[in-house]
Amino acid sequence: MHSSFQKHLEDQLSEEIKQKSHVSGGDISNAYKIDTAKSTYFVKSSSDDQALKMYEAEAKGLQQIAATKTIATPKVITKGEFEGSDYLVLEFIASKRPNLQDFERLGVQLASLHQAKNDAVFGNDHDNFIGSLPQCNKRHQNWAEYYVQERLVPQLHMAEQKSLLTIAQIPETEILLNRCRQLLGEVPPSLLHGDLWGGNYLITTDGTPYLIDPAVYVGHSEVDIAMTKLFGGFGESFYKAYHEIIPPNENQSELTDIYQLYYLLVHLNLFGSSYLGSVLRILKKYFY
Repeated sequence: MHSSFQKHLEDQLSEEIKQKSHVSGGDISNAYKIDTAKSTYFVKSSSDDQALKMYEAEAKGLQQIAATKTIATPKVITKGEFEGSDYLVLEFIASKRPNLQDFERLGVQLASLHQAKNDAVFGNDHDNFIGSLPQCNKRHQNWAEYYVQERLVPQLHMAEQKSLLTIAQIPETEILLNRCRQLLGEVPPSLLHGDLWGGNYLITTDGTPYLIDPAVYVGHSEVDIAMTKLFGGFGESFYKAYHEIIPPNENQSELTDIYQLYYLLVHLNLFGSSYLGSVLRILKKYFY
């Protein structure tokens, strides 16, 4: 962290920074832990063209989740731009490895988030990002239409533009819609974290779950559950506690496939053809 940026942050926080250290911050951002006499903060900064939009969307998502009073998120302190770089300052959350009780608490609180009252329309009042890719949250009354039009179709087209999928491998939109209407059915709208893999929650030293790096919108609760299972799962106590509050769908294995397809397409577009086989397996199973 340059001394001029440090001075700028001190001015924004009205606090002197006593100590700073570099921490892991993902693919796009530089990330720092900074200590003042009163507090500890987490700072992300990036000169990427989209960084400020990403930070603004992240801040809104954290605040949307926090407003439900169901599960904790880091407090948003400030965000802005300095000398060509954008930044986001959050409360720093000291974390530990989760135990069975921590996973149970996370399951209960995620279910509470998914049951929180919302406006019952799929989407959100702002667009955001999944990783570094744009995610459109245009409102829809019908969940299957939302999921196909705002999730699957944009990622399929992006994969074709990147020559990762051929036109012949991409199902027609009408086929996607008809099949998803059959498989997804009527869905109660839930506020979702939107990108709930193992790197996007923290357990504090006193066992409190926190959600971080969200891609928030109103959708089907099974989307978050599908994402938790994509890279190894969250542990049996998490799913048991969650499903005691929100029972699994009768066709949960099919829903898991369909919802993981979106995340696999995102990974295909971000990281390349190592994800192609998994994408094609689901497309062939349900849409060809």
